[in-house]
Amino acid sequence: MDAIFLQLLNGLDKGGAYALIALGLTLVFGTLGVVNFAHGALFMLGAFCAVTFQKILTLSVKVRDTSITFFEAYKEQPYLEIWFGDTGTAIIDWAVPLSIVLTIPTMLLIGLAMERGLIKHFYKRTHAEQILVTFGLAIVLQEIVRHFFGANPIPTPAPDIVSGSAPIGAWLGLSENLVYPWWRIIYLSFSLTIIVSVFAFLQLTTFGMVVRAGMQDREMVAMLGINVERKFTIVFGMAAVVAGLAGMMYAPILPPDYHMGMDFLVLSFVVVVVGGMGSLPGAVAAGFLLGILQSFASMNEIKSILPGIDQIIIYLVAVVILLTRPRGLMGRKGVMED
Repeated sequence: MDAIFLQLLNGLDKGGAYALIALGLTLVFGTLGVVNFAHGALFMLGAFCAVTFQKILTLSVKVRDTSITFFEAYKEQPYLEIWFGDTGTAIIDWAVPLSIVLTIPTMLLIGLAMERGLIKHFYKRTHAEQILVTFGLAIVLQEIVRHFFGANPIPTPAPDIVSGSAPIGAWLGLSENLVYPWWRIIYLSFSLTIIVSVFAFLQLTTFGMVVRAGMQDREMVAMLGINVERKFTIVFGMAAVVAGLAGMMYAPILPPDYHMGMDFLVLSFVVVVVGGMGSLPGAVAAGFLLGILQSFASMNEIKSILPGIDQIIIYLVAVVILLTRPRGLMGRKGVMED
């Protein structure tokens, strides 16, 4: 029972990452009609926003190490610790959550620049051309990150207070040995908060109503005198921010490297297709569903019977669903059928 519950939690937090990336992909496709293969790179850039913010906070200078007295020794000490003492140390410890102040404006600007500088020229092009161009953009962004940060993963720790494991077994009246990493619980809660916020924004605001109407019939909305293009540009920026925040918070779970975005993009695109192209609820539901399936498939008991099943389970499920429901779980008629 404990093992099953742990796999369920593991699948939910992994599914949260898939759902957030798929949510952004679906927003872009549903509004702009663009298949954006550079979206995974935005996830990666968000993770490196956390890395960059940590590097900024840990800028240091050589100072005399007074703990060594038998010879003159020096050590690196961050400026924040010199200026603010224990408060500076605490700020450095909370670098990942605090990096939200850098991630949101940076990802918004990157998203707007991508849409205005490149994506808008491919609105009416074929999906094959869109995939080719955005995939090329993703490669360019990867190489830029590799140039500045190197090819090796960069550890980005969570704050010390949440670096351990939570006694979820004791909370739920199960085995006291049942524990789960605090940061993964926080990531799952964060994912759900972002997802609920996006849906609330689309459902409860006038801007969201226009966006949803544009996803159904862009020409009709334009005929009403509404500047659809400007609103959809903002949506692209929002999708970039969502992907960036997903990557930022995932940094303590998976040390960022330059190709992490491509790894997540492939799986998230499968999630979008399974959920139904253009369906926001479908993207979220499929993200959590496939995350849970992948988690259970990674259990040793399962792999001993079906070796390697954890690597292909998502694709097998995708094939089965698309054979039985060609439009995906919640896809609507006419999407990508032209």
